[in-house]
Amino acid sequence: MKRSREVKTAVLAIGTILLFIFGYSFLKGNNLLDKHRTFFVTYDNVEGLANASPVTVNGLLVGKVTDIDFLNNKGKLLVTFTIKEPDFKFSKNSLVRIYSSGLLGGKSLGLYPEYDLENMAVSGDTLVGSVEDDMLVAVTKALGPLEDKVNNTLATLDVLLHSVTDLLDPKTRANIQEAITNLNTTMVSLNGASNSLDGLLKENSGKLNSTFTNLDEMASNFNSLSDSLSKLETGKLFSEFQNLVTRIDTIASSLENGQGSMGKLLTDEQLYENLKGASKQLDELLEDVKLNPKRYIHISVFGKNNKEYTKPDNTEQ
Repeated sequence: MKRSREVKTAVLAIGTILLFIFGYSFLKGNNLLDKHRTFFVTYDNVEGLANASPVTVNGLLVGKVTDIDFLNNKGKLLVTFTIKEPDFKFSKNSLVRIYSSGLLGGKSLGLYPEYDLENMAVSGDTLVGSVEDDMLVAVTKALGPLEDKVNNTLATLDVLLHSVTDLLDPKTRANIQEAITNLNTTMVSLNGASNSLDGLLKENSGKLNSTFTNLDEMASNFNSLSDSLSKLETGKLFSEFQNLVTRIDTIASSLENGQGSMGKLLTDEQLYENLKGASKQLDELLEDVKLNPKRYIHISVFGKNNKEYTKPDNTEQ
């Protein structure tokens, strides 16, 4: 009886110890009943990675971090993690990266497997580790070039402002103020001219209306004239005009050829000379009548002999 009680006590103690060990391992994220493989990876900075952080492959949960400890006295860290998928195979040159699982979430391990059949990873191997930039660092890096551009723009703007300041010296500012004053004066003058024009238009609105009415009547008359011209038989008119031109051409040809009285008058040189001589004799006769009118017009009571004709000295030869 005494021995049976001691055995029960020993069994109870052993069970309590095993239960404590199992519970402690479970609380640390290790399930002693699961089959898993253990791997190691080293980092200079774990970026907030903690025990029991998930290990994922392409977003799928395949394991968790079991321990983070110092590797040496230089501050290098050793991360231990397990993978509970016995059929999931990958090579030793696979990459294990620390990344942010969300904007407000913690850090996780991402396994990026490589498949090299001659160098497959087994439990206890140390893999290659890297750290992915968190969102703040990524934003900072993205804003770096923008910051440089903003700085360059500000520098250019500063130079431009200095140039404008140098340009706008007191004399230039006075000239600008004077130009603005002149512009205001010009605007006042234009306003006065506009008012005068408005008054002129109001005073002569009746005359303008009458002028526009006359223009409308003139346009109507032009339209009527255009309609009348459009109704003319242009073909017949053109034909008659062409006949007239033909007749004038025929008459001109006859004159050139000396046909008819007018043609002979224009082309007969003898007739021209005779007319010229007759004209000359007529001029001499008229001149003699002016000089000696009594020779041609006289009243004789007792009878008197006519004087002989004397050719004047200034008669054309």
